[in-house]
Amino acid sequence: MQGIAVLPQGLENEGVKELIALGAKSATPLKRSVAFKADMSCFYRLHLLARLPFRFLREIARFSCDDRQSLYFGIQNSLDWERWIHPSMTFRVDVTGRSKGLPNSYYTALQVKNALVDLQRTVWGKRSDINIENPDICLHVHLNSQGCVLSLDGSARSLHRRGYRAAVGLAPLKENLAAGLMQISGWDGKVPLVDPLCGSGTLLIEAVSSLLGLVPATNRSFLFEGWADFDPNLWDIEQKNAYSNESPKQIIPLVLGCEQDPVVANHARKNIQEAGLQRHIKIQTSHFRDLVLPDAPGLIVCNPPYGKRIGMYEDLEDLYEELSRFLKKNASGWHFWLLSGNRDLSRSIQMKATKKFPISNGGIDCRWLNYLIN
Repeated sequence: MQGIAVLPQGLENEGVKELIALGAKSATPLKRSVAFKADMSCFYRLHLLARLPFRFLREIARFSCDDRQSLYFGIQNSLDWERWIHPSMTFRVDVTGRSKGLPNSYYTALQVKNALVDLQRTVWGKRSDINIENPDICLHVHLNSQGCVLSLDGSARSLHRRGYRAAVGLAPLKENLAAGLMQISGWDGKVPLVDPLCGSGTLLIEAVSSLLGLVPATNRSFLFEGWADFDPNLWDIEQKNAYSNESPKQIIPLVLGCEQDPVVANHARKNIQEAGLQRHIKIQTSHFRDLVLPDAPGLIVCNPPYGKRIGMYEDLEDLYEELSRFLKKNASGWHFWLLSGNRDLSRSIQMKATKKFPISNGGIDCRWLNYLIN
């Protein structure tokens, strides 16, 4: 099957690596996505183990359309809908892109809905209901100048939600973005890992979870389990393989987060416990200036405020300068990764980045910057 993995912008190349490692073929980076090919076993495996995508789309049809009527009949003829959507099932329609004759995504979705429910009324004399939050099946329509690409979404909700993070800070980093940033950093569990401004602990949790091979989210259901061609035997095999490869007792070096706010620090501890990583990650409630780093160099990661959502610029400038002084005094020989959403503030670090990766964090244009501390 042909598929699309939807990703945070800036993680496309990392997404290609992850999908290939999990068995996908012909993985090609696109903007905010990766196109790939997979058999059904691999498609199930990607949903279980991929840490970077928001969702996976399975292409089921392509057809030319340039107006509402051609879209209407194209949808009706694209699949044996009698097998796939019984009136007892609910569905949702998501739309991306536009074409000259279909410039409005709301009316495009409405036309797709009309095509399906009119067909149902003809066959059964009744129709499905729409369910935005928890549908039985989710259709994804992408329009471009060539026509329409119709896909099925394998999950009702975004895969970035792991389930461990009930408590978050004011500007939380999405779990899949944190996983991608740590993948870029190259941390392999052989050296200490420290986050001096850890917030809710997401960077550390994702780093350790990936290292231990933990399934990103347990007890999660997927929409493909209700598809007409769902194979429960294949699904059972993939689940058993995924969980059998976990290594939760693996010994790793020090992983330490520091958070000055006691409430936020407790949130981080709760998230770590929910993720089952309390024996691997420690949280220190203090200012980062009170951190005592190991003698052996390691990796420091940090997602400080940018002044876009939280924090006043003047206060943040002082924060960045103090962080820089701390690192130069206490972390010589360490690698430092900083997620910067404000170029002026990152200059306050007063070090030259050796690597720069453009990343979008919730619509904010950021850079994932790497420094070698001297």
